[in-house]
Amino acid sequence: MSKPFDIGLETLTGQPSYSEAGHGADAERRGTFFLETFGCQMNDHDSEKVAGLLQARGYQQVETPEAASLILYNTCSIREKAAQKVFSRLGEYREKQSEGKVIGVLGCVAQQEGEEIFKRAPWVSLVCGSASYSKLPEMLAQLEAGNQRVTGLDTDTDETFETEVTRRDNPWRAYLTIIEGCDKACSYCVVPFTRGPERSRASDAILREVRQLAELGYSEVQLLGQTVNSYADPTARRMRFSELLLAVAEVQGIRRVRFTTSHPSDFTPDIVEAIEREPKVCDHVHLPVQSGSTRVLRAMQRTYSRQEYLEKIAMMRGANRPIGITTDIIVGFPGETEAEFEETLSLLEEVQYDSLYAFKYSPRPNTPSLSMSDSISEEEKSRRLAVLQDKQREIQAAKHARLVGECFEVLVSGKSRRENQWSGYTTSHRMINFASQESELLGTYVQVRVTGAGPNSLVGERAV
Repeated sequence: MSKPFDIGLETLTGQPSYSEAGHGADAERRGTFFLETFGCQMNDHDSEKVAGLLQARGYQQVETPEAASLILYNTCSIREKAAQKVFSRLGEYREKQSEGKVIGVLGCVAQQEGEEIFKRAPWVSLVCGSASYSKLPEMLAQLEAGNQRVTGLDTDTDETFETEVTRRDNPWRAYLTIIEGCDKACSYCVVPFTRGPERSRASDAILREVRQLAELGYSEVQLLGQTVNSYADPTARRMRFSELLLAVAEVQGIRRVRFTTSHPSDFTPDIVEAIEREPKVCDHVHLPVQSGSTRVLRAMQRTYSRQEYLEKIAMMRGANRPIGITTDIIVGFPGETEAEFEETLSLLEEVQYDSLYAFKYSPRPNTPSLSMSDSISEEEKSRRLAVLQDKQREIQAAKHARLVGECFEVLVSGKSRRENQWSGYTTSHRMINFASQESELLGTYVQVRVTGAGPNSLVGERAV
């Protein structure tokens, strides 16, 4: 997890910190915690919830495991490499338990492995899945009372949405989870097992939190979900996802509304209409395709064909406002032929993605693809991944070159060590590094003219 901004808990939550609430002595007795996060934006946001709960309980966050009495790893199990990294980390701190440190595993690997983690790493004391974070105070109390092993492994619960305190790691952009879990059952994906079935958060609770964030000065919110556009309001209001986007945009003080990740099967015309209608809804859609071959998509149980996916793309390309489109792709799925891989390359040419995340297929526990034959060698997977990335790099370089001379609004989120150099994202999620003589721009919105381009980012200057 990146180093948090130095903002008081009471400022972020509108509530007094633990010590200010009259628990100073207890807060002093409680220790320090180190929290490292692996994975996506949802994992990042989960870590914000965990940090908020810990700080409200009187713990202080530190930057190194060595300085912590409580070491936590919030984990991702989507890719085999990420899960391996977690156990590698645990191995590094095998001796820490003897020093009196408490070690915990949170998130998807915790849910996937459950109490097996205690067998593989007996020095671990806490195993907690994402749906149980609201119960962390109870679990911490058990640890503080001397319990050696504590678990929280429920998945089918709405309590995952509401935690007492969320510590925000960015003072301008806030994540909000609006739907948890997944019902799509892709044959390679462990998410339904690690995060449970789809549960949507009540629209009134979402909008209430958005209003609170706006009052605290947040101007950009990003709605999150494994399949965010599958959102189904559980209240009598029955708000559609597109209606929720517009309702969030209407909140005074909110300037940008983002959302990720969308599923093609639930990507409907009203979402494009919302982007067209409301400038605050950002002109960027992340729409994972995974493969350009209909046969492979069927084997992946992706619920759409290549042609049906392309119809969604055509719907966005036909909008009266240009929409940036990004995607995810898996290479080397069991049985993927060279011709089918070539279909994926041709999809890149046809769609002209603004960027993509590409991965080599890795078998995950509890997934149907584990039993599929015709596995592809790691060498061949690596070759295909490199070819795919080279193709996308060419596409991005050409697309970026056409943007030279154009101006974009940028939310400034980074400052380089180089003097007068800043960075930020456009509404279409393009990164721009730019020059400005201003002394303080972080958190502001500025117009930037593109003066140069590479395959991965743009270069510009502050437009006057």
